[in-house]
Amino acid sequence: MKLTKYFAVAALVAATPAMAQMQLSIATGGTGGVYYPMGGGLAEVINNNVEGYSATAEVTGASVENMGLIATGDADLAIGLADTVQQAYSGTGRFEGQELPMIRAVGSLYANMVQIVTLADSDIETIDDLKGKRVSVGAPGSGTEVNAKTLLEANGISFDDFNAQRLNFNETADALNNGDIDAGFWSVGAPTSSILNLATTNSIRMIGLSDEQVEAAKAADPVFASLSLAGGVYDGVADAVSTLGVPNVLVVSSEMDEDTVYMITKAMYENIADMQAVHPAANETTVEFSMNATPVPLHPGALRYYEEAGATIPDKLRP
Repeated sequence: MKLTKYFAVAALVAATPAMAQMQLSIATGGTGGVYYPMGGGLAEVINNNVEGYSATAEVTGASVENMGLIATGDADLAIGLADTVQQAYSGTGRFEGQELPMIRAVGSLYANMVQIVTLADSDIETIDDLKGKRVSVGAPGSGTEVNAKTLLEANGISFDDFNAQRLNFNETADALNNGDIDAGFWSVGAPTSSILNLATTNSIRMIGLSDEQVEAAKAADPVFASLSLAGGVYDGVADAVSTLGVPNVLVVSSEMDEDTVYMITKAMYENIADMQAVHPAANETTVEFSMNATPVPLHPGALRYYEEAGATIPDKLRP
C-alpha cells in the first residue's frame, strides 16, 4: 500500500515542470518594419539565456500604443521612438495630460531614419510638394505619425494641408504600388523590408530634406539628429539622401522586478550577435549608444548592469 502511494506521488512529480516559465510580452510594431524582427531577436535571446522566462514578440501599432501597453501592464517590454518615450514620460505632445511616470528605459537599440518615399515618376520633389497630395503618415499611434507631424509642423506644413492617411508600413507600400497614395512616411531602421519589396516592383525616389528643414525639425524636437541614408540601400536610390534620425528605446515599467531587468539587459548585450543575425540594425545596440541616446531614466536593473560594465552614466539616466 505504501509502495503504491509512493509510485503515485513520484508519477505526479515527474509530470510537473521543475519550474514554470514566466511569460514576457514584447510590444513591437508592424511586420513590415524593424521593431518586430528586433523584438523577435530579443525574445530568442531571453528564451535561450534568461532562466525561468519565456518571451514572445507581439505585433502592435508601435511607439505610442506601446507606451500605453507598458502603463496598463499589457506588455512587459516595449520598443518606442525616443521622442514618443520622452513625451509619455513627461506627459507632453501626444501624451498631454496623460503623464506615464512609470516608463523606464532598458537602453537604446538603434536609430530610426525618417524615410519619405514616392514613386520615381511623381512630381513630389520636396516636403512642400506634399500639399494637396494623398500621403500616408504612418499607422495610428505609431512613432512614424509623431515624427511626421513634428517634422512637417516645424516647417510650416500641417496634416490638414494634404489628404493624410494612417497606414502601417506594409499598407503604405501597397498603397504606393497600387497608386492609392502619392507618398508615404516611414520612421524605421534602414533597410526595411516593406521599402525593399516596393523597390523591387517599382522605381522609387526618396524625398530628401534641406539643411534648413533638418535644423527646423531639430529645434522643434532635440531628439532628432541629422542623418544620411546611404546611396544603394534601396534599388533605384543611387545617391545619399539627407534626413533625420530618432533613437529607438527599449522600455519597461518601473514596477518590473530589478533582478529580471538586470538579467534581460545582461543577456541582450552579451548575446547581441544573435540579434545582429536577425537584423543589421542591432549593430548599433551598444552600451555607448544607450548612454548617448536614451531620453528617460533607466530602470534600476538596467542601471546595475551598466555600472558593472563600467559605463559613464549621465545624471539624467539615473532614477
